[in-house]
Amino acid sequence: MNVEALVASMSPDVYEKLLQAVETGKWLDGSPITDIQRESCMQAVMLYQAKILKPDQHMTISEDGEVIHKSRQQLKAEMSQNTPEETNTIARFKKNDF
Repeated sequence: MNVEALVASMSPDVYEKLLQAVETGKWLDGSPITDIQRESCMQAVMLYQAKILKPDQHMTISEDGEVIHKSRQQLKAEMSQNTPEETNTIARFKKNDF
């Protein structure tokens, strides 16, 4: 199976399941994945991200297979586009939430 056919046949649901398996090291039923399975799943996830999701974030894989590197100036410009409240707020709690 070629790369294009593999990516085209993956549904978003399959992508999410493979991503979770790579992140946790376990399949959905709780059984551990082998190192070979993890490598294969990671390659499939990276292909899906590059070809379908087409990210433009720093240190992700572009559609042509290269790692996207952004300059410090580009990263600062992206961060400054957020409002100050979005940038400084991690979480908000009410007094009685605890």
